[in-house]
Amino acid sequence: MVITVHHSRSSVQSGFSLIELMVALVIGFVILLALSAVFYTSTVSRKETDRAARQIENGRYAMQVLADDLRLAGYYAEFNSSLLTATPAVKPDPCLTTVADLNAALPLHIQGYDNPTVATIPTCVSDWKVGTDIVVVRRTETCIRGAANCEGAANDGWAYFQAALCADVGSTELASATVTDYFALDTDETKFNKHKRNCTAGAEIRRYRTEIYFIANNDVGTDGIPTLKRAELRNGTFTIVPMVEGIENLQMEYGVDTNGDGSPDTFTANPDAFTYALCGTAPCMSTWRDVVSVRVNILARNTEVSPAFTDTRVYTLGKKADGTDNTFGAFNDAIKRHAYDGQVRINNVSARRLVP
Repeated sequence: MVITVHHSRSSVQSGFSLIELMVALVIGFVILLALSAVFYTSTVSRKETDRAARQIENGRYAMQVLADDLRLAGYYAEFNSSLLTATPAVKPDPCLTTVADLNAALPLHIQGYDNPTVATIPTCVSDWKVGTDIVVVRRTETCIRGAANCEGAANDGWAYFQAALCADVGSTELASATVTDYFALDTDETKFNKHKRNCTAGAEIRRYRTEIYFIANNDVGTDGIPTLKRAELRNGTFTIVPMVEGIENLQMEYGVDTNGDGSPDTFTANPDAFTYALCGTAPCMSTWRDVVSVRVNILARNTEVSPAFTDTRVYTLGKKADGTDNTFGAFNDAIKRHAYDGQVRINNVSARRLVP
């Protein structure tokens, strides 16, 4: 018998050659490099979009904050200060907090500082950015003390305002020949003795506000982020509150009603230097009483730099007092900016004006 033996061949295992491995590595590296570039570009783009969105939001919010407060300037409930109270002889110091000083300054619902110097800015303002305007707004709260969601309580040390409505003959309120009997502005609770129209119930009491808006060099400490801030009259003193970061400039123009019809007849950046028939020699505090509208110009900027960007633009923020364009820039830095502007009517002053 013949036996045939078959020998099976072992499987031959083969792998990548060195050349194939190097080619694969190169291809993988190229793909990884492309993906990294896409990821980097996407990250940079997302950050830039975030910066732009924050800047737009900050600029619009700053405009809203200022517009809302300016629109209410001179709001003293039922009391009309534009015709009854005496005009201050000189511009009041908005940082004074005594009751006498608050009463003396009440007739000026608004006052501004156009391109002031360090020596002329209000003393309760700190870290002010040179070259920016300052504006003061005086008014009362729109809500009544004691109402739901309305701040304020008796004997808390804050200044409050009460408008008299009783006009009965012999009354010491609206029937009085003394204008100061028509209202009470005080911190002493015993002074709020004015009445409603029925001359029996006590008149409503509202918190009195003095607010000074300005641009600070820093938001917190020395972080270098310009910020819109507000010095607020609180419990007998002024407290500075950051409002909106990234606001680099504030420029104001004031609409003056020169004929008493409630509409602005001319705009000026500096009412202190403006004269007209009803005013006389500058500075004339009557000009501030005749401000019925305000043009607000804001320059907002990113709080972070944008790589590979240079800001070469020149920004126009309204007009100067001499009527020329009020320009700023070029800054030639890596920070993106945007200018915002708007006009605000001061309702409580303009609407109460007599039409000729």
